[in-house]
Amino acid sequence: MELILWRHAEAEDGFPDLRRALTDKGRAQAKKMAGWLKPRLPKDTRILVSPAVRTQQTAALLTTDFITVDDIAPGASAQAVLAAAGWPDAEGTVVIVGHQPTLGKVASRILLGSEQGLSLKKGAILWLADRKHNEGKEVVLKAALIPSLA
Repeated sequence: MELILWRHAEAEDGFPDLRRALTDKGRAQAKKMAGWLKPRLPKDTRILVSPAVRTQQTAALLTTDFITVDDIAPGASAQAVLAAAGWPDAEGTVVIVGHQPTLGKVASRILLGSEQGLSLKKGAILWLADRKHNEGKEVVLKAALIPSLA
């Protein structure tokens, strides 16, 4: 399985939290990252998106073929995100478009075995793969990218 954690791009301040939209800078960040991701994603990639407006707008710059998952909304637990993705047993590639600090907790849990203070910048992706081989399993970091480098 491959798992891509994509933090929503820069959003407006304000309330209610779920209605915060991307700023102009955020739209540019998301468009740049979507342009990098699109040619690299397998055709059967599942894209799971928080119900927050800013995540919906971020994902929409990649595709409109995504699934909104309430379990990955702001404040979700790392376990809820991993369960929604099916990590590590699902087949194929899954993109999660979500929020900090949850995505950092997911990443540190996968990479370090415990939830720590790892942070993904706005609009950034972390691409992880769970590989099975003769000696067992291992997690491979395939890519870590911020929008300005995409």
